[in-house]
Amino acid sequence: MYNNWFTIGPLTVHGYGVMIAIGILAAFWLAEKLAKEHGLDAEKIDSFIFFVIIFGYACSKLLYCITVFDQFLADPMSVLGSGGWVVYGGVLGGILGAYLWCRKYGWDFKKHFEVLMPCVALAQGFGRIGCFFAGCCYGIESNVMGVSFPVDSLCPVGHPVIPTQLIMSSGDFLIFFLTYRNLKKGKHPERTGAMYLILYSFGRFMIEFIRGDINRGFVGVLSTSQFIALFVIIAGLWLWFRYKNTTDLTDMTKV
Repeated sequence: MYNNWFTIGPLTVHGYGVMIAIGILAAFWLAEKLAKEHGLDAEKIDSFIFFVIIFGYACSKLLYCITVFDQFLADPMSVLGSGGWVVYGGVLGGILGAYLWCRKYGWDFKKHFEVLMPCVALAQGFGRIGCFFAGCCYGIESNVMGVSFPVDSLCPVGHPVIPTQLIMSSGDFLIFFLTYRNLKKGKHPERTGAMYLILYSFGRFMIEFIRGDINRGFVGVLSTSQFIALFVIIAGLWLWFRYKNTTDLTDMTKV
């Protein structure tokens, strides 16, 4: 909503950046905590998370470049230097980065995937609040539950829009709560990663129907994120039923 919080000399502190930073720090803190509780390499977990975040952000930008490929060809720096990102690219890229790290250092990828996915949902919850401050990822126009953004935001002004950023943030925090609870107290903690993939992808598929920012790419009648969500849901369901007969994280065969 109000992205420019305050200015100190040439430096302006933006709400978007602050919330992204809070989300990353929260993810680091939780990852360290869960690593100790589940027998992961707690001393190297920070390096692992840092690598996953960098890899994820790179893939997020890459997918954004693909969705606006014509613009990228015409003026690459306008795309590379912009604030455009695709969250799905970051999520899937982060998972790929985690796999590559585990492969290189001989870590159990599946166990890290299950234990650390709640951290992703937690970071996303804070990040979407940052989107609200910046005005990006806004919803369709609505006079019933719409919010009007100021002139310096990324959302077009003049008409109230549905604050889809806050809806997504609430959903991400709910997914965090459910996955964290399943990991800690659920009968099938080995399904935590699958639970995240299914819940996030279903929620993302549905929220796309009321998104108002159209510069996100489309595959037929589906947005890029909806198209990806269908495949991620299938992957999540496959993982869910693959481990239906296991009872803990130590019984699983590596994927």
